[in-house]
Amino acid sequence: MENTSSKTIVLIDDEEYICQIVKTCVEVFSNWKIITARSAKEGLAAIAITHPDAILLDMLMPNMDGFAVLKRLKASTKSVDIPIVLLTARADLAEAHKIAELGVQGVIVKPFHPTQITSELSQILNW
Repeated sequence: MENTSSKTIVLIDDEEYICQIVKTCVEVFSNWKIITARSAKEGLAAIAITHPDAILLDMLMPNMDGFAVLKRLKASTKSVDIPIVLLTARADLAEAHKIAELGVQGVIVKPFHPTQITSELSQILNW
């Protein structure tokens, strides 16, 4: 089993309360570190600096949405191998063929149960 004590996840979500809930729950229920970003631009900068173990990405954001962020991450040799989990209200993206089509590891659909997000991430990322 892989050591889970030093995992870092960049969470990109424009909703402050979602960032706070996910950060608190993941850090309470695991040893993982969450770096939050409230915009695509801020998230891409955080990813470039930290090279995280995974990315948790909201799809519906102003200015640059999650699809545009995903496209940039997949086009860059520096981020193409970082596992990405979508955090979205779009339940249709949780369908297996959509996950494969987008090239992401999985989808967590909003609303989610805060105390279960760590176990969902663990299962999706096989950590």
